[in-house]
Parts: sequence; structure tokens; C-alpha cells
Amino acid sequence: MSPGYTLPVFACASAIAALRHLHQDDLADSVAVNLIKPSQTVDITIEQVAKIDEQSAIAITRSDPGDHLDLTRNTPIWAKVETFRDALLQKSDRIQIRGGEGIGRQSDTMLSPCGTRVYYPPVGQCRQNQAAIYTYAQELITENLKPLLHPEESIVVTIILPEGRRLAKRTSNEAFGVVEGLSLLGTTGIVQPLTAPSQLEAYQDQIKAKAILYDSLVFCIGENGIDLAQKSGIDPQRIVKTANWVGSMLVVAGLAGVKSILLFGYHGKLIKLAGGIFHTHNHLADGRLEILTAYCAQLGLPTSEVRKIFNCSTTESALDLLRDLDRKNHKDHSNWVEVVYQQLAEKIDQRCQDYIRKYTEQNLCVGSVLFDRQRKVIKKSSNALLLLSNL
Repeated sequence: MSPGYTLPVFACASAIAALRHLHQDDLADSVAVNLIKPSQTVDITIEQVAKIDEQSAIAITRSDPGDHLDLTRNTPIWAKVETFRDALLQKSDRIQIRGGEGIGRQSDTMLSPCGTRVYYPPVGQCRQNQAAIYTYAQELITENLKPLLHPEESIVVTIILPEGRRLAKRTSNEAFGVVEGLSLLGTTGIVQPLTAPSQLEAYQDQIKAKAILYDSLVFCIGENGIDLAQKSGIDPQRIVKTANWVGSMLVVAGLAGVKSILLFGYHGKLIKLAGGIFHTHNHLADGRLEILTAYCAQLGLPTSEVRKIFNCSTTESALDLLRDLDRKNHKDHSNWVEVVYQQLAEKIDQRCQDYIRKYTEQNLCVGSVLFDRQRKVIKKSSNALLLLSNL
């Protein structure tokens, strides 16, 4: 299996090529990028590079995630570099990184995992409408371009993803407050596929290590969920990333002696657990709308509305339909969102507890917290309310 690299690596390579072209350096077909994490240097192919004027240039690479499923495969990544002299930028901030077309932006004012080199906002914060360029991407670009700067030279790097808006519609970015494009997200330069056995082993080892220190852990499927859990006041040391291997991770936790687990995540993922689907990658199994439809029908939602739920394109649109139904019938005290999601949350808990007991003969308390696309809590299960008071 050939190695693959994350989007920040290709953005950085494009920026390196653009800056070197402005400096009239001889360019081969590729540039060297120090990944920093891990500590190694790789060659990234440059597709095109050209000057815009004497102070700016643009370069293009294409994403290559290796032999892994990834919707960004062959996506063009552009970097525009503009150079300035003297006082335009502070000497301590000689590299500014901005998001252009196709780079998502924060749609709310919540804290975000931006690094210390963020431009404009205070350290560690992402303001509303700020480009979703996160810690690793900023560090990677800064550390690779800083040695290339001429004396008294400052630069502005603008990353552009021409296909970003289109591709973002196929992701859950909006569930985590990122709209109108993709994030330059990640903590490493090497793609860590959710299907790699070695990655599963690493996550399992993390559970075993944390189980020595804590008897209650918090499971999040992805990095965005981890970030959101931390913003909710949960001790980051208790958080474990499960990726899509929720079932396997639950079993390992049971065998490791963990007493309780809080599942913290986007309802479009966690809802699968209510239907007994414990590997949540959509390439393996889906059924979110079928599960939601079944619970709506079982709880007595009118048949005409059940059909609408079943025909929705996403679980988010189905949730919006239930909310609209409650608003239209508020005089009749309609509360379908509360009723349906309470039942789903309780069933998620039960299914997970049964799954752990089946494979480990251990009795764990599992609670679940489900969020919507706007980062608002839809429902906390009764177990979750109990566990949150101790986290």
C-alpha cells in the first residue's frame, strides 16, 4: 500500500513552489516538504506554477491520499504567495496564512483548534468567518516557508481549493461549524485511513493506557467531535478517538476494566448504533434514515410524515422535518424531536451495553450525547446525564 499525504502537505508544497518561483529559483517537477509530524521529508509533485505579477505567484498540486478511500483524491490545491517588504507585516509575523475559494470558514463563534500562528484572532481562537485552517496546516506552512524568506521579506499565503465547495457537500463539515468548503484539518502529514489495522491497534492501545488512569472514558468518532467535546468542558485526557470502529473499541474498553463510557457525537453517526451497526463507515453499512424512520413509526408518527422522513436525503434534513412539525403543531404540544431522539439515545445506550456484555461478560454503563449540524445538543440519554456530572 503506497503512502498518502493529507491536504495540508499539498497546500504547503504549492506555497513552497510559488515562493521559490518568485525568487527565481530553479524548480524541478517536485518540491521537498518537511512533514514535521512525522519527522521526515517527502517530495511532492508540482503540477503548475506561474507568476501573477512581480510580487505574487501561484502554484498547483493535486491531492494524493494513497491507496485509501478519500473524496479529495486528485483535487487541485492552489497556493497564491504575495511578497512584501519592510513594515507591512510585523517581523514576528512574517507569514500570514489565509483561506481563499473552497476553504471552509467557521460559521459560529466557538473556540476552534487553531494554532499560535493564526492571523488576526487571538491565539487559540477562531472567530466567526475565519478560514478553517488548523494547527498542523499552519505549523507546516510556516516552518517550511520561513527558511526560504529573504531578509526583510514578508509573505501572505492564500490557499485555494477550486472544488472545495462541491466536495464539502459530501462531508459532515457543517456538523462542526465549517461551511462553504473543506477544512485543512489533521495532526499529521501521513494519511491515517480508518480501515488500517495498524491504526485500529493504536486506538486500542490508547484505551488500554487511559483505562489505567480513568474508569470513565469519552468516545468520539472523529477529530471534530474531539474538539467539540473539549469545548463542552470534558477533560481531554479522558477522550478517546474511535474512528468508525465503535464496536471494537467498546469491547476493548470492557476488557480493559473501564466502568463507563460516554459516546459523544454527531447524530448522523451515532444513530447507526441504535440499529445495531457497530462499524459506522458508510462504505461498510448505512441505514441511518431507515433506522430513524422505524423509530418514528414505532412511536406513532403519522404515516404521511413517516414517508417524508424515509424520503429525506440526510438525517439532518429529517431532523429539520421533525422540528418543523413541532413548530407547526406547537399548540397541540407536539414534541416529536424530544420523543424520537430520547428513544434513540436510550436505545444506543442499551445496544452498546448489550454488545459489550456479549463479547466481554462485563457490565458497563454507556451514555450518549447527540448533536446536530449547528453544534446544539439534540438529546442526552439518562445515562449521559449521570456520567456528565462526573466528567
